[in-house]
Amino acid sequence: MTKVSIIVAMGQNREIGKNNDLMWHLPVDMRFFKDTTLGHPVIMGRKNYESIPEQYRPFKNRLNIVVSNQSEYVAPGCHLFQNLNDAIAFAKVQDQQEVFVIGGGQIYAEALKMNLVDTMYITHIAASFPDAHTFFPEVDLSQWNGKLIMQHEADEKHSFAFEVFEYTRSLSSGS
Repeated sequence: MTKVSIIVAMGQNREIGKNNDLMWHLPVDMRFFKDTTLGHPVIMGRKNYESIPEQYRPFKNRLNIVVSNQSEYVAPGCHLFQNLNDAIAFAKVQDQQEVFVIGGGQIYAEALKMNLVDTMYITHIAASFPDAHTFFPEVDLSQWNGKLIMQHEADEKHSFAFEVFEYTRSLSSGS
């Protein structure tokens, strides 16, 4: 069975973006994102796709899938779908191991609301970003089993300390 995973970095108040951009630069976390998603389908919303610098899109060595309700939208090198269910179904056919939902806020909320997510890789940044515009949805983490994957202190290349957790759905959560 193909696992559907979310991968996200967020501030202490669930902040994930401002003006269609990240509010931090964390090279080790970016490498974690790349290494974790490499070789797997990545599903993103249109705004999230547009926020990726042109030189990096589509992401190399990953099947890129964009969800947009704009039927005429063009995303070179990507597969386009008008809803998340169709995007995930297509991705599962391409990769029987793991499919990643990589944002943004609307797509994360939809995937969680529709109970499609098996695993969440969450980078918890030890800072808050009061001017954020986009947030990760509220999730009751007591319904998930968390395992620390990595810790990184602030240093000359990382303005903020962070921890990466892998959350798997608890068997007692009723799914």
